[in-house]
Amino acid sequence: MHIVLAPMEGVVDHLMREMLTQIGGYDLCITEFVRVVDQKLPARVFTRLCPELLQDGKTRAGTPVRVQLLGQEPHWLAENAARAVELGSPGVDLNFGCPAKAVNKSRGGAVLLKETETLYQIVKAVREAVPSNFPVSAKIRLGYEDTSLAIANAAAIAAAGASSLAIHARTKTDGYRPPAYWPWIAKIKQQVAIPIIANGEIWNAEQALLCQQQSDCTDIMLGRGALAMPNLAQHIRQGHSPMPWPEVLTLLMQYSEFEIAGDKGKYYANRVKQWFSYLKLQYPEAQSLFSQLRLLTKSRDILTLLQQQLPG
Repeated sequence: MHIVLAPMEGVVDHLMREMLTQIGGYDLCITEFVRVVDQKLPARVFTRLCPELLQDGKTRAGTPVRVQLLGQEPHWLAENAARAVELGSPGVDLNFGCPAKAVNKSRGGAVLLKETETLYQIVKAVREAVPSNFPVSAKIRLGYEDTSLAIANAAAIAAAGASSLAIHARTKTDGYRPPAYWPWIAKIKQQVAIPIIANGEIWNAEQALLCQQQSDCTDIMLGRGALAMPNLAQHIRQGHSPMPWPEVLTLLMQYSEFEIAGDKGKYYANRVKQWFSYLKLQYPEAQSLFSQLRLLTKSRDILTLLQQQLPG
């Protein structure tokens, strides 16, 4: 079993990747997407989203971090894929699953699931631009509004030369509403020869096993569940108990210090609130704390509130 940490725009930044891979259990991380329009982007764009490029393309725990690209122009995606690898990314991932309205409106992410030929041309161009010893992976949903193109899209991506495919088992229209339709992944897997990674609605070890059984996939990708239970990968892989709340609080303090000191400090309040929106699904303590925290806007006030929760 390989466990991949999913890309989550505005949530799983390099600090979150550092923390979660330090806890352990992950074989690979995918970055937040680099938006590609009509130019070859400068190195600083890649290193800002993926500082791990400056440390051999890995987190400090040694987990490889693959740059993800989002766009619709095969030529420019290919140019930027080649640049990502030159800068040290151990492969490239292509985003065909983002459900965000703003992204879809500008013809990126999940909206491309309506255009099977475009998917093929993008993957083909990127595969040809990236040296063959580097993987080119892709992430899709089951479709945009329905599943009518699910198998055709996956088959096109495989035929174009993708190394593997992660499938979020919902359509764009489904958003993040339960359930995830894992049996659909098994249908796709029967028709497509490349490795498939199952994603969607995995919150604990029992659901991970059920997902593997229903999707017929060994490999899984964890997203929101990894934020709700910070040691979810080890819970699944090693049978560890969910991380106790006092340890989660310590982790929150560690994250806060890094995030506030880093170049994204101005986003800290939003990011920590977002993390709490997931933590409260797993921890009752987070639920009561979130009701106080969501009213705060200053980093200093949030930090003080968290410090007050620490034992002793």
